[in-house]
Amino acid sequence: MHLDLSQNHFVLFGLQAGFEVDGETLALRYRDLQKETHPDRFANASEQERRLSVQLAAQINEAFRVLKNPLARARYLLELNGVTLDDTDTRMDHEFLLEQMELREALAEVPHARAPFDALEELRDQLESRERALIEALHRDFDDGSAPALARARDSVRKMQFIQRLLEEAEALEEDLVHQEH
Repeated sequence: MHLDLSQNHFVLFGLQAGFEVDGETLALRYRDLQKETHPDRFANASEQERRLSVQLAAQINEAFRVLKNPLARARYLLELNGVTLDDTDTRMDHEFLLEQMELREALAEVPHARAPFDALEELRDQLESRERALIEALHRDFDDGSAPALARARDSVRKMQFIQRLLEEAEALEEDLVHQEH
């Protein structure tokens, strides 16, 4: 095995480090790496080689999970660029916080709407539109790469985390509504 456990995720997959990742190339490289390091291929190898293949398979799985998800990929890129994200820091610009409060209120009102599934779809459309705008901002800021751009990317990641959480809550609410219907 020629893979190295110390490689960053991009190097491991033979990709240029950046926010833009071709999903098809990523998936193909993932399958190739899985074949190359699968523990079954090392059934007759030494204990050390078997242990290494298990570690490499785990690293490949984790790298794939991170690189295929825009939010996880952005967090990872920030980390590679020395920008730390403090998940306990909840400071946000006032406008964004107001927007989040309004979105949370809208989500809370969905079950009481005349057409809850329509209200939920409209809210989900708003959230997905906001998420797309943040992803576009991340593309620009990571392409720029300057310190101010990376600071903006950090803020976009934090905002995206809020949006992701709301999308997850919307999905859970939809499941609840479906169950209530039956």
